[in-house]
Amino acid sequence: MSWCRTLPPARAGAAHATIYPYGPFPTGDGTIMLGLQNEREWRIFCERVLHRPELADDPRFDVNSHRTAHRAELREIIVAAFARMGTDDVVRALDEAQIANARVNDMAGLWAHPQLQARARWATVDSPAGELRALLPPGVSTAFAPRLGPIPALGQHTAAILAELGYDEAQVEALRAGGVIG
Repeated sequence: MSWCRTLPPARAGAAHATIYPYGPFPTGDGTIMLGLQNEREWRIFCERVLHRPELADDPRFDVNSHRTAHRAELREIIVAAFARMGTDDVVRALDEAQIANARVNDMAGLWAHPQLQARARWATVDSPAGELRALLPPGVSTAFAPRLGPIPALGQHTAAILAELGYDEAQVEALRAGGVIG
């Protein structure tokens, strides 16, 4: 079979292996995901977002296969342009150009995301350090409510678990005395 002799594309992390530019790019104050799908979008991206219309016809970047082959050079150009812009400005320019994009949140941005609040995805759980906020599991089921019990203290259930595994009290104490468990 001929398909077996073809090498797979190199790994590209969160970027696309064969479409470029496609993936995460830093901005002046954050990170966005960008996804150009075709030559029409590439031309618009050069004109309206990068403000570099000459790049659309640059032989290194004029078609997707060339952009992919010259990914490092093109990334430098995009990163330099985005570095002068905040995430809001980049997203606005991409939205106006009708190019697929999304913000990449840091943890604080995730925690403050309005959809998590609107969909009531937060719960409070007890812990040895006091009450903590916790995200509900991602799936939503009408068959049952998710159970979020208190977070146990370190070693709180060790003896009970070892007993379930067949350890008797003397063996558990020997492990404790040897410093194996707390």
